Amino acid sequence: MLWVVENHSLPRTAAFFDLDKTVIAKSSTLTFSKSFYQGGLINRRAVLRTAYAQFVFLAGGADHDQMERMRAYLSALCRGWNVRQVKELVAETLHDLIDPIIYDEAASLIEEHHTAGRDVVIVSTSGAEVVEPIGELLGADRVVATRMVVGDDGCFTGEVEYYAYGPTKAEAVRELAASEGYDLARCYAYSDSATDLPMLEAVGHPHAVNPDRALRREALSRGWPVLDFHRPVRLKQRVRRFSVPPRPALVAAAAIGAAAATAGLVWYANRRRTAVV
Repeated sequence: MLWVVENHSLPRTAAFFDLDKTVIAKSSTLTFSKSFYQGGLINRRAVLRTAYAQFVFLAGGADHDQMERMRAYLSALCRGWNVRQVKELVAETLHDLIDPIIYDEAASLIEEHHTAGRDVVIVSTSGAEVVEPIGELLGADRVVATRMVVGDDGCFTGEVEYYAYGPTKAEAVRELAASEGYDLARCYAYSDSATDLPMLEAVGHPHAVNPDRALRREALSRGWPVLDFHRPVRLKQRVRRFSVPPRPALVAAAAIGAAAATAGLVWYANRRRTAVV
C-alpha cells in the first residue's frame, strides 16, 4: 500500500507522473495562452487556435501526428519570446490558472508517495518554463520537461533542445534511476497517453490514468491498474493538509540529444503501423 513507509536499507524509489490530464485536467502549456496574450506575446488569432488545440486535447482526439503539428506550431509561435517575461507571466498567473485544475486524486497520490518515502518526479512534454513552477507548486522533488534553445539575447530561438516525449521520457527515467539510486522494479509511473508506454514499461508499478483508447487497451491486456481522476481541487486548500511539507522541484538533467528524440518519433510511428485496431 502506498502509505507504508519504505525500509531505508533498500534502494530508493520514486513515483513518476505525467502532468497533463494525469495530474492536472488540461494542457499546462495551452492553459497559459490567455496570460501570454495579455502579456503581448501572442495575438488574438493565436489565442483562438490554442483554444481549439485545448479542445482537441481534452476530447482525447490528439493523435501522434496532431501532437507533432501542435509541437511544431508552438515552437514557431514562441520564437523571439523573452524567457524572463515568460517566467514572470507564468509566476503571476500560476495559482489562478493551475490551482483549480489539480486532480484531487492526483494530489492524494503525491501525498501518499511522499509519506511512503518515495521521491515524486514530474515528467512532461510541456516546456520547462511552465512545468518547473507547477512541479514546485505540487511539491515534486524533480522535473523532466521539454527545453527550448535560448539565444544570447535571452529569447527562444524556436528550436527544441530536448523533447520530453515517448521513449525520451523513459530514457530520462532510467538516467534518474542511475544517478539517484532508484530501484525501477519498485517504482511507480502514471500517465494518460499511449505515447508514454515506454515510461510505464520502465517501472514495476505502471498505472493508466484517464487513459486514451490505445493506453486503456494496453493496460487492460497487461493487467495494469486503470485509474479515473475527475475531481479537480484547489491545490492550496490541500497543501495545508499535506503531512509532508512541499519541497522545491529539482530539474532533472536530461542528457538526451536530438537523436534520441528522433528515435522516439520513429518508435511511435512503427508502433502505430503494427498496432492491432
